[in-house]
Parts: sequence; C-alpha cells; structure tokens
Amino acid sequence: MLSLASDRFDPRDGATHGFAMCGKDFVADTSGALFWPAESALLVADLHLEKGSAHAARGRMLPPYDTRATLMKLAEAIDRHQPKTVIALGDSLHDSRAADRIADDDVRILAMMQEGRRWIWVTGNHDPHIAPSLGGTVCDHLVLAGISLRHIPSDAHVSHEIAGHYHPAARVSLYGHTIRRPCFLGNGRRLVMPAFGAFTGGLNVLDSTFDPLFGRDGLNVIVLGQEGLYPIATRLLRPE
Repeated sequence: MLSLASDRFDPRDGATHGFAMCGKDFVADTSGALFWPAESALLVADLHLEKGSAHAARGRMLPPYDTRATLMKLAEAIDRHQPKTVIALGDSLHDSRAADRIADDDVRILAMMQEGRRWIWVTGNHDPHIAPSLGGTVCDHLVLAGISLRHIPSDAHVSHEIAGHYHPAARVSLYGHTIRRPCFLGNGRRLVMPAFGAFTGGLNVLDSTFDPLFGRDGLNVIVLGQEGLYPIATRLLRPE
C-alpha cells in the first residue's frame, strides 16, 4: 500500500513546510500545528481532549490515552518552534464536562507547557466554556496582525482567516494506490487547519462542505505524511 514516506536524506527536513498567506509567512508542522514566525505563535485546532472518556461514558470503549498522546504531540511541536504564544482554535475539549475528567498529571503537563508563554483558548462548538483550572485566557475569536483566528470558518469566500472545525483530510491516489491523511487546506487567502487530536476523524477536502469556502479552484493541500509534509496537486485528490 502506498505511504507518503520521505525520500530526503535527513527525515527532519520534511518536518515542516513553509508557505505564504495574505503576504505573511507561516510554517506548517508535521504534527498538524501551524507556526507563525513573525508573531512567534503556534496554532493548533480541534484537540478534542478527553474524547476517549466521553465515548466510554456512553459504553463505546476507546483507549483512555488520547489526552496524554495529544498533549505529548503538542509538547514536541512547542519544543521544535519555541513559541511565545500558543493559540488553540476551538474544540480543544471534546465536551463541556471534559475538564472534570482530565487526569491531574495531564493538567500538570498542560501547566508546564503554558509556563512562560501566552496561552489562548478560542472557544468552539464543543467547548463554549473553558474551565479556569486549565489556565490561559479564553475568547470566542481573535484578530492577530490582521488575520482572524476562529473555530468555525466564516461563511462564503473571505480572506485573512485561519480556522478549524472541519478536520480536512485528503484522499490521494498515486501509482495505483490510495491513502487518506489529514491535511492543511487553503487557497492563499484563508486556511482550514487539520484536527490535532489523537482520536479525531477527517472530512474529505472534496466534500461539498468546502465549496462555499474555497470553490474547487486554486486549492493548496499540504498532507501530513508518515515522515513529513507533502504539498499535493489537486488532480491527485479523490472523493470518498
């Protein structure tokens, strides 16, 4: 089966991929995070912490380690980029009771990541409220250096916006094989982030949900591969 594996001599060369949007430079990270060098800000979307425990409460058993795995991945991205600010673009918690279920050790890990830096929770449809015990500051949206940062993308074709919510994923066909991976989805004017959480699914970028945001022309798709990030030509994309 096809896998997006790096041919680079040093696998670390593919851990990030730089691109420009609205005249500003960004760095996509293989974790699904986005680094904004000029603002020293690291952006993540859709952590969905405690999704496993939420499903367990409904009788659907999932491994109870999603929060720790997501926080460890985030800690690695923070170590790579050393941001002064971390901005979580909504649905950081899977539901309104998630903060009550987070293990004390995971709360301490979160506090260590927040130490010495600004931490902003943008609220989402899953987490309209963030418990004070999780630290940081809370807002429903944020405008930074002219870029609107929110959870749910604005309706219609707008520019200067970074959002989450839709969990974009690319189904890619190459050499007779097909794979499906999370991705960054943009058009040079706006960007939808991949879901960062361990148990999050994905919505195909060719789904009609994205038509009001981007149409079908001029899409920039950066796929999260096994060993790096890969810009993918739209002709290689396949519907479900």
